[in-house]
Amino acid sequence: MQINGRSIARGIGEGEVLLCHDAISFLGDIDPKSGICVAPKHAIEGKNIAGKVLVFPQGKGSTVGSYVLLQLAKNGKAPAAMVNVEAEPIIAVGAIISKIPMVDKLEKNPFDLLKDGMKVKVDGDNGTLSMA
Repeated sequence: MQINGRSIARGIGEGEVLLCHDAISFLGDIDPKSGICVAPKHAIEGKNIAGKVLVFPQGKGSTVGSYVLLQLAKNGKAPAAMVNVEAEPIIAVGAIISKIPMVDKLEKNPFDLLKDGMKVKVDGDNGTLSMA
């Protein structure tokens, strides 16, 4: 099954889904050295985003979050791809400069379709999400 959306950052990323129902501020919520969510009481507290297809509603917080995404990529701890309900500029810029494939505005709500651990492919070139 393929779902169409909007391309935010080019490239193709595949991996297991990590669903997060909370907005993410990469500055403070995610440790750039490990990829682990360190924010107390966050929906993915203690989970590692490295190599996952990270699905979350939108970003929040400081513009430095874009550079935290870049640091995650340099440390080999970035997500394989990201899916947002609606991307905001901080996350979009972070995905682009970090070369993390990203889509948003899917024609169906990803939280209704996806489950943790599902294997999916994000095609940031064409703005699609594919499920096996």
